[in-house]
Amino acid sequence: MNTNKKLINVVWLKRNLRLQDNEAIFNATKTNIPTLLLYVFEKSLVNDSHYSPRHWNFIKQSLVDINKQLEKSDTHVLTVSSEVLPVFNTIQEIYKIDTVFSHQETGLKITYERDKTFKRFCKNNQINWVENINNGIFRALRNRTNWVSKWEEYMNEPQFTFDSAAKNYLNTATIFELEKTLEKTNLETVPDTIFQKGGTTMAGKYLQTFFEERYHTYSSNISKPLLARKSCSRLSPYIAWGNISSREVLQKAATFRLSCTDKKQIDSFVSRLTWQAHFIQKFEMEEIMEFESVNKGFHSLKKKINEQYIDAWKIGQTGFPLIDASMRCLNETGYLNFRMRAMLVSFFTHNLWQPWQEATHHLSQMFLDFEPGIHFPQLQMQAGETGINMLRIYNPIKNSHEHDPEGEFIKKWVPELSKLPRAFVHEPFKMTYLDQRFNDFELGVHYPKPIINMERTRKFASEFLWQMKKNPLVKEESSRILKLHTMADIGDSE
Repeated sequence: MNTNKKLINVVWLKRNLRLQDNEAIFNATKTNIPTLLLYVFEKSLVNDSHYSPRHWNFIKQSLVDINKQLEKSDTHVLTVSSEVLPVFNTIQEIYKIDTVFSHQETGLKITYERDKTFKRFCKNNQINWVENINNGIFRALRNRTNWVSKWEEYMNEPQFTFDSAAKNYLNTATIFELEKTLEKTNLETVPDTIFQKGGTTMAGKYLQTFFEERYHTYSSNISKPLLARKSCSRLSPYIAWGNISSREVLQKAATFRLSCTDKKQIDSFVSRLTWQAHFIQKFEMEEIMEFESVNKGFHSLKKKINEQYIDAWKIGQTGFPLIDASMRCLNETGYLNFRMRAMLVSFFTHNLWQPWQEATHHLSQMFLDFEPGIHFPQLQMQAGETGINMLRIYNPIKNSHEHDPEGEFIKKWVPELSKLPRAFVHEPFKMTYLDQRFNDFELGVHYPKPIINMERTRKFASEFLWQMKKNPLVKEESSRILKLHTMADIGDSE
């Protein structure tokens, strides 16, 4: 072993793309050993079917924002396209790594297996690996006893401050030399897209405008697909990718609440942070949810895959305007409010009678805020396969009239219907032959006819799933799930 190698620490950034309240960076800078900040664009993840370019662009924008903040520290994040082990092997050839700092990632099976392999690598190479808790999610819990109090305690602890002193980090010139031995990632992204831009700076702007003006209509508009785009905080992608910590958001909300004029709105908003953590903790404890229903009683449920149904659903051509508008909006912008997300899954699993597993990849690719710990538990909850939640089959026609009464959202995202009278925007399939002639519109040509019978499919799904809930194994599993998590689900995010 070359004992002349310079000793360094490495902060392995994953879904914690920020400087403030980043425990990994904080711990590394307290060791008095120079630290290298590293992000690896793992090719296995880039090619994974859960991800899409919109995610990697968001991450790149986040890293550019971090690097801008690091200029005064004469350092930047080393960004590499590779797998994790080859990167660390290359770094080890030049430096002696003392400790790797990162957070515990509640992610996909592929990332969990990667972490287990990395742990063996560290042990074999005499490298310390320190993983910290992330956003109050605790690993290796056997049950949820006292979980809420533990989460609240974590959230109320002081944030980890960022030490910008240049002595803490490998300098820019040194990192440039290191980049010559690795496949550096170009952080350029396509400008002026409709997606939210990544980075802590943008997260701060969204948080500021929410507290300054947008929060007043939070509760009243949260279910409305058009108005929710402004009334909701829109912080979900920034929390999902770690541009801002849940703790920072919660603490700023608590401070703002002291002087705000509408405390109920802030209380409602804060409750969603608890709701979010609850589901991520559940996934952390039962990661099988990525592949199978958490309630084993539903493993016997077999649904025949219909590719035509699935394709129509994916591109927003089902013949149900609110379903199609919601999917097209999500595909184009990466954002959709919670109720419409739940409705899309309900329609897919109940009315189209397709297995939720067939929806997971398209939705995860489209959600800019894709968070595994939210994604899989919610898919199963909305599909009615947990055994502990109320069976809810959303009616897209009823929701259309209630939450988009003027059809503004529908007309924006399904322009084929934009010239129709309001009455027909919600239910174009009710137009008579003369109605279609008067409006220069032909159902099945300008816009598809409904691909299923709404009432018949709703009735079938409802009766079938309610009958399954009587199954002894479903009941047994329901008791197990409730006992494991010590409480009924917090419920909707609405």
